Amino acid sequence: MAGVGAEPGAELRALAPGFAHGYGQCSLHELRAREFHRLAGTVYLDHAGATLFAQSQLTNFTKDLTDNVYGNPHSQNTSSKLTHDTVEQVRYRILAHFHASPEDYSVIFTAGCTAALKLVAEAFPWVSRGPESSGSHFCYLTDSHTSVVGMRKAIMAMDVTFTPVRPEDLRLAEKRGAAACDPTCQLPHLFCYPAQSNFSGTRYPLSWIAEVKAGRRSPVSTPGKWFVLLDAASYVSTSPLDLSAHQADLVPISFYKIFGFPTGLGALLVHKRVAPLLRKTYFGGGTAAAYLAGEDFYVPRSSVAERPQNTRGLCWPQRDLAPLPPRGRRFEDGTISFLDVIAVKHGFDTLERLTGGMENIQQHTFSLARYTYAALSSLRYPNGAPVVRIYSDTEFSSPEVQGPILNFNVLDDNGNVIGYSQVDKMACLHNIHLRTGCFCNTGACQRHLQISNEMVKKHHQAGHVCGDNVDLIDGQPTGSVRISFGYMSTLEDAQAFLTFIRATWLHPAAGHTTPPAAVALGRGTAQDRAAGQDTGSPSPREGALPAPAPAAVGLCPASCEAVRAQPMSSGAAPVLDGDLGTHVVTNIYLYPIKSCAAFEVSSWPVGKQGLLYDRSWMVVNHNGICLSQKQEPRLCLIRPFIHLQHRVMVIEAEGMEPIEVPLEENSEQAQICQSKVCADRVNTYDCGENISNWLSRFFGRPCHLIKQSSSFQRNAKKKHGQDQFPTTTATLSLVNEAQYLLVNRSSVWELQQQLSTSDEKGRQESFPIQDLISRFRANIVTSGTRAFEEEKWDGISVGSLHFQVVGPCHRCQMICIDQKTGQRNQDVFQKLSESRKRKVNFGVYLMHTSLDSSSPCFLSVGSQVLPVLKENVQHHDLPASEKPQDVSS
Repeated sequence: MAGVGAEPGAELRALAPGFAHGYGQCSLHELRAREFHRLAGTVYLDHAGATLFAQSQLTNFTKDLTDNVYGNPHSQNTSSKLTHDTVEQVRYRILAHFHASPEDYSVIFTAGCTAALKLVAEAFPWVSRGPESSGSHFCYLTDSHTSVVGMRKAIMAMDVTFTPVRPEDLRLAEKRGAAACDPTCQLPHLFCYPAQSNFSGTRYPLSWIAEVKAGRRSPVSTPGKWFVLLDAASYVSTSPLDLSAHQADLVPISFYKIFGFPTGLGALLVHKRVAPLLRKTYFGGGTAAAYLAGEDFYVPRSSVAERPQNTRGLCWPQRDLAPLPPRGRRFEDGTISFLDVIAVKHGFDTLERLTGGMENIQQHTFSLARYTYAALSSLRYPNGAPVVRIYSDTEFSSPEVQGPILNFNVLDDNGNVIGYSQVDKMACLHNIHLRTGCFCNTGACQRHLQISNEMVKKHHQAGHVCGDNVDLIDGQPTGSVRISFGYMSTLEDAQAFLTFIRATWLHPAAGHTTPPAAVALGRGTAQDRAAGQDTGSPSPREGALPAPAPAAVGLCPASCEAVRAQPMSSGAAPVLDGDLGTHVVTNIYLYPIKSCAAFEVSSWPVGKQGLLYDRSWMVVNHNGICLSQKQEPRLCLIRPFIHLQHRVMVIEAEGMEPIEVPLEENSEQAQICQSKVCADRVNTYDCGENISNWLSRFFGRPCHLIKQSSSFQRNAKKKHGQDQFPTTTATLSLVNEAQYLLVNRSSVWELQQQLSTSDEKGRQESFPIQDLISRFRANIVTSGTRAFEEEKWDGISVGSLHFQVVGPCHRCQMICIDQKTGQRNQDVFQKLSESRKRKVNFGVYLMHTSLDSSSPCFLSVGSQVLPVLKENVQHHDLPASEKPQDVSS
């Protein structure tokens, strides 16, 4: 397995005998086909983030809702009683799942694990520091979720001390614990630790619960009474938890981690040892025994667990007398999400029916993780260097110490870390869903990646924030890659992931293409237009450009002659003759519909937001979410053409009749709606039912075409560390980051040379220049003298137009999509990544430096480009024609 040629599956199946056969009589493949058919062609490996619900789980739940009437449980009518009794029954089901007695534990429903932790931070009986007492202590393991660490902000407001504890320190804390124990001191302290690290899958001993409570293992040496909060959210997603054997005082959970649905519902399991001590300030509906609106009179419900007035019809656990029901009404402000609570019942039913219980799930998922760990850790480059660096505290010896989570970074053959963002993008090309970053666990991330506190602060000052794509700073990783398995994961999922790692970093298969999810359509009717055939719609080429349209009002002075618009061709546009030092605009493209095909022109009006009508429209799904080629590659087969004279956009696609859309909205009929582009709110309007039906037929699902409202202004954002934009009113269309994107032909040519390969028969295989240019979806293409010289520019001038370079374009997997067919080829991204030193940048973003609204202006092919170098770039070796005239400015 250590060699490059070894197969990842054949030699390691014996590591987990039988795990690929599913649960009981039903094979895992049958289960996947019946319950998770939506996973066909997808490798989902983010179960630690959220596992998936089964089809029958949702079907049974919706049938329950349609067959019964569930009313507000605070009422007294029949439907209310049904809801009340069902909710109470679910509480028992939860406790039974965790082997917890209703006499010992109560269930408080919350909005999730995080809400449960917040409740504890606010309700725990903290004692503030004072002259005669050090007060309570809040201690938490550094390998804890952000939601645990965040509790300290609430307790600090109460003047309570918090202490982070490293795992290695707690393992050595047993001896000092006995010395610190003082049975006469009842000062309450709280220690919180995860049963399973959501970062690495490490499982911490459940025996710590009893040891800390008994004072045999104290997180800090201080007298008092210790309570233990066990963060079980990650652990219980794939493993059984027996609270009768390990009686933690407080146990927060989230149900979507266990069976995928419902989201937004969790619970706090509260032991009777701590329940009477919990305090509450705010009170909401259903939590008061009595209160007055006119004066400060309020009586809370007497306890966390309160006996209901009517217990008829409840199925009590196997006892002669009904115990107190495990209710948390005192802490459940307002009406709980009772329909979601009912969904929890169906989640447990489905899990039991499909798998036979959590013990089976634990063995199955651990076997997959152990298999993948052994295969991944054995991968080596030809020089013997490891392909990955795995972050783990265990050798995956048993599910007692390790959960089904693997955390790692990919290395190159020199041992340098390849950024997690690049790994994520490459995984998306193979339809592999994984997780990257620090996973809301900075403590574990720091420990495993050896990131100091000072480095974290330095990274933040450099612009890195949690959840972004800044994966390397000064060559050091800011995060890692995580894969995790769920109860429906298969051996094929693990092998597909291993194949992806090997194919991408050990021996990539050059020239391999993968068709899009649906059959790719042809190029369409461009040839018909070129032959002069009438398509029934005005040709975008007919006639000269008219006077600027209303949307173009406010353009800068014209210095270019307007020429006819040209449809995009497969060949390169004419280039003016000149010496090697001359930079010339060779191609101009606009993309009227975001993520759809390009519209190539020879000259085009320039507006305040960029090229007129560039990315003014976008296609959205039935939920109003913008579609891109990453989700729907066939968008590139939609070909829009702007006809300024007729004031319409003509849209074409193979197998579809051309359709027209007006360039401007009817202000009286347009209904403004809210949409989002790159986290920015934008005002848009729907372009009508006709184009919606046209798009829906083409894609086979409901779609709409929307346009940015002409009255809405979307302001450009300044990036961290970036100077102010040249104008304070820089505005954007529906673009991602900037008004223009520029690509240098010399850079494309260099990439083309790297992509040129020979097959086993010696035949040369290459990508045409025009094919590569189309993948990068630039607005302006220039002829250059050296590859990637554009990244050294501070700005450019094209005639009377002046632009500032605002940064490089960080590429995603869209560049792997052939813009003529919709097919994917991973080699483009891979080669670009290798050549750019693991930073997948290509092209630069431009913004206007100033605009004069007195008259229109056009950007034209053939115009000379005058670059201005950045101040810290030496330019003495540049041709005279390239040297900037005023570098200091």
